[in-house]
Amino acid sequence: TDLFEETQQSAVQVSGTISEDTPFLGASLGSGFVYDNIGHIITNYHVVAGSNPDDISITFIDGTVYSASVVGTDQYSDLAVLRVQDDDIPTDKLIPLPLGNSSALLVGQEVVAIGNPFGLSGSMTEGIVSGLNRLIPVYQDPFSNVAEPAFSIPDVIQTDAAINPGNSGGPLLNIQGEVIGINSAIFSTTGGFAGVGFAIPSNTIAKIAPELIERGSFQHPWLGVS
Repeated sequence: TDLFEETQQSAVQVSGTISEDTPFLGASLGSGFVYDNIGHIITNYHVVAGSNPDDISITFIDGTVYSASVVGTDQYSDLAVLRVQDDDIPTDKLIPLPLGNSSALLVGQEVVAIGNPFGLSGSMTEGIVSGLNRLIPVYQDPFSNVAEPAFSIPDVIQTDAAINPGNSGGPLLNIQGEVIGINSAIFSTTGGFAGVGFAIPSNTIAKIAPELIERGSFQHPWLGVS
């Protein structure tokens, strides 16, 4: 209960309207968390993919809504950085969550996920680290007409903390309240929770997020073999 009280104000709901010039209509919905005290929010790339990048809504747990825009995205790690546009947002509203060291995680370690599953804001679930160093496929963007290479995201954390649609982009925390991952995907035959969830590790966030803020993208090194 103390952990929830300490972190609930830093977890947000992220929503956007799918752009009219795409074949998909509707709204996107996910989660995110406050990265710093100048208004940067971390979420998943797939949460904002296809949405108008200048028309994202950030909703805090007390129900206050602020406009945000996309600062940078990286499809190959499924990360995106947003920034709250409202200059009049109170400074005490922006409470960053500290990043932990995901390389120090152990299987069996207790973790907690906070997010907005199915739009139910401020939901907390608890579990353990079920596995480490998993590989998951890079998100294939249905809004892009560009053929995409079949890369995989490395070092992914597997957890049995309940993760459902809407949890994407929310923080996976250790018991000290540090972000050790960002909830990104589930393995399910029904589309709902099946006990196997995946989170992008915090060390990946620590490497990529500053580049997204500074440059808007991240240049991945890669080796092509034929």
